[in-house]
Amino acid sequence: MTARAPWTLGAGADDRTRERATGINQLLMGLVALVATVVMALSNAILDVDLLIAGVVVVFVATGIAVAVPWNRLPPLAITALPAIDTVAIALLEMSSPTSGFALLWVFPALWLASSFGLLGMIAGSAAVSAAFWTSSILVPSPHFRPTMVLLPLAMTAIAFAGYLTSRRSTAQRVLLSKQGEALKRTLDRARRQEVLVTEVLDAVDFGVVRIDADGTTPVANDAHARLQGVAGGDPVSARKLYSADGVSPLEEDDEPIVRAAQGETFESELIWYGAPGTRRRALSVTARRLRGATPDADGALVVSRDVTAEVMALRAREDLIASVSHELRTPLTSILGYLDLALDRDDLPAPARTNLEVVERNANRLLTIVSDILAASADARGGVALSFHREQTDLTAIVHAAVEGIQASARARGLTIDTAEVEQVSAWVDPVRIRQVVDNLLSNAVKYHRDGGSIGISLTADIDDGWIVVRDDGPGIPADELPMLFDRFYRADAVRNTSTHGSGLGLAISQEIVRKQGGDVTVRSVEGEGSAFTVRIPLRKRRRSA
Repeated sequence: MTARAPWTLGAGADDRTRERATGINQLLMGLVALVATVVMALSNAILDVDLLIAGVVVVFVATGIAVAVPWNRLPPLAITALPAIDTVAIALLEMSSPTSGFALLWVFPALWLASSFGLLGMIAGSAAVSAAFWTSSILVPSPHFRPTMVLLPLAMTAIAFAGYLTSRRSTAQRVLLSKQGEALKRTLDRARRQEVLVTEVLDAVDFGVVRIDADGTTPVANDAHARLQGVAGGDPVSARKLYSADGVSPLEEDDEPIVRAAQGETFESELIWYGAPGTRRRALSVTARRLRGATPDADGALVVSRDVTAEVMALRAREDLIASVSHELRTPLTSILGYLDLALDRDDLPAPARTNLEVVERNANRLLTIVSDILAASADARGGVALSFHREQTDLTAIVHAAVEGIQASARARGLTIDTAEVEQVSAWVDPVRIRQVVDNLLSNAVKYHRDGGSIGISLTADIDDGWIVVRDDGPGIPADELPMLFDRFYRADAVRNTSTHGSGLGLAISQEIVRKQGGDVTVRSVEGEGSAFTVRIPLRKRRRSA
């Protein structure tokens, strides 16, 4: 007989568990009783055949009832009828052969009641079965006292109690598993809702998002990612041509953003053109970030792409306009300067006129410098067309001395001194014209924004890999909150914007771009009221392309 947890009175009619358990328990009882009867009959231990037949018939009747009756539709207490009938059947079998061992069958109804109805069922079942056992023993008197009269009820009660404990433990485990199952179901439902929500949000945004796993697969990719890269219309991404920021240089497959991100590379707002020049193409700003999981297999990357075609085209239109206007200004300016040179070369030019023409020439040269800076900046914004480079082994020392010599006149006019004592002999693989442009700009700024009578120092040193040019001064310095914007195009500090000192705000931006495109950088340190120091780092040797 299998132990079952106590049934609840509120069980639904469609729960067939009770019906199946009742049938199995009774079939097991009937099978054991049948086997015991056969064994007893073969051993000739039967004293009263009529009682034996009656007991077997009652067991079979109980088994038929257990199988035929829909117990799931009846109250749980109705099942107690079967242990009661079994008790009667066992009493008849016991009286048919008191010494044959039929008494062991008393365990079945006691265990059934204990496991099915809890503590109350155990107590009531043990008491009822013990009373039936003692009654059957009294009806069949024995000349001697039998120890089984005491031992069997005690053993039967102990077995019933063990069944009760097992049933209770099983019930507790089943309840716990049920709660855990419900909690897991709620968690799964919540995860599904969150997944649907995230999917809806990702598909609603206008920027592409793709998640790359450690094995290179892409389990998450929103609609915008496919749409931006031309995949939504059925065009495979492999068939799309990708171009770098200038819009004309094709990207190799290993340089494509998704491939680079899958290989573990991270980058920020890289401009990539999708589509060949002359076709309907998109400019995407692509960013890649590494994702760290709990295990290496859970690592991956997140690639976010945003359509910046409108912004890029607007910037290019603005730069084209600036370049066009600047170019139209430079042509007449060049002519003006040429005729000014011819006029100033005349020996019969009156002194007042010469003075006025020198003022005109100085301001025309300044205007030409500003126009050239604007042209360079606008061309560079379109892909670096104006900032071409012709690198060669260059004597940096000669460049520094030439730049100092060129600015000495302006420095002396303001009572400034330029110290070159720390200029060492250094050569590097750079574009000499561009590096001269950088040094000229830094020295010009040091003179232009200095106080009269101050000092400027320039040093040139080198280590194993890089050369270092430092231009320092003891001027007014730069406020700390303006340092981050110092290299922005067209930016001019508040301290000089309202003064008579002229400038375009492009010199430092162009200088930094020149140095960075040659593998170096320009940085600044400044303390307001004490002065500034601009440091140029330049790689000494020719950079080798990686295979």
